[in-house]
Amino acid sequence: MSDSRPTHDPLPSTTGAPLPPTTRAPLPPTTRAPLPPPTRAPLPPPTRAEYCVIACADAWRGAGEILASPMGLIPSLGARLARLTFAPDLLLTDGEALLVRPDGTPEGWLPYRQHLALVAGGRRHVMMGASQIDRHGNQNISCIGDWARPRRQLLGVRGAPLNTLNNPTSYWIPKHSRRVFVEQVDMVCGVGYDRAARLGNTARFHRIPRVVSDLGVFDFATPDRSMRLASLHPGVGVEQVREATGFALAEPDEVPCTREPTAQELRLIREELDPDGARTRELPEGAGR
Repeated sequence: MSDSRPTHDPLPSTTGAPLPPTTRAPLPPTTRAPLPPPTRAPLPPPTRAEYCVIACADAWRGAGEILASPMGLIPSLGARLARLTFAPDLLLTDGEALLVRPDGTPEGWLPYRQHLALVAGGRRHVMMGASQIDRHGNQNISCIGDWARPRRQLLGVRGAPLNTLNNPTSYWIPKHSRRVFVEQVDMVCGVGYDRAARLGNTARFHRIPRVVSDLGVFDFATPDRSMRLASLHPGVGVEQVREATGFALAEPDEVPCTREPTAQELRLIREELDPDGARTRELPEGAGR
């Protein structure tokens, strides 16, 4: 019986002639342009609160290795910013017994006796608040009205006399008004230049480098050591400051603007020191305008 299954060509022998080489054309070289380097979005312009942080920070410019004692959020941001940028030797404290880095982590021990040695030796720069301040820098945080029968009881004298006589003392005032900038304070807590001049060597460390408010920066660079308008924050006019001040300020012929923060300073404030924006709660944008 014959086999009726179809026949097929045999498979090529594996030992036969080699297969022809591939003739596929090579891929063309890539011509895609390289990716540009990553860029950061431009920073929004500085806020009034950020100008105030910068103005506070500049109080410690060139201070060297001294203890910074800022009281309040914006002065604290200023001191920490100064330490991170132009005042690397500045000493920061947690307010108790530790020296700390700008991020709050401990970097040293500051026992109370050593703290007092810095205070008594003029190696501290305090930035305090003021319920009242006059043209010579006398400050009141104790009471409003006659001290024997005050209308309002405040913090009390506390450490203000020692601060002002033994250390450079600046002031931060978040709301500039005639209620704060007065012709005469109701009670002297922090000592001004007129009273310090009567104390001779006792007041050898006395100095008020600056007063920062939400309207501008003020100093005492005048022959009689009375308050002078040193700079205006952007958006503030001289007349606005005059109307909010209860005494005549010394004024230069041309009042400069407060220094603008650098891009690095803005990034440090916004991304490292105060990412939650607490500064704008203390000084909302548009305040004082």
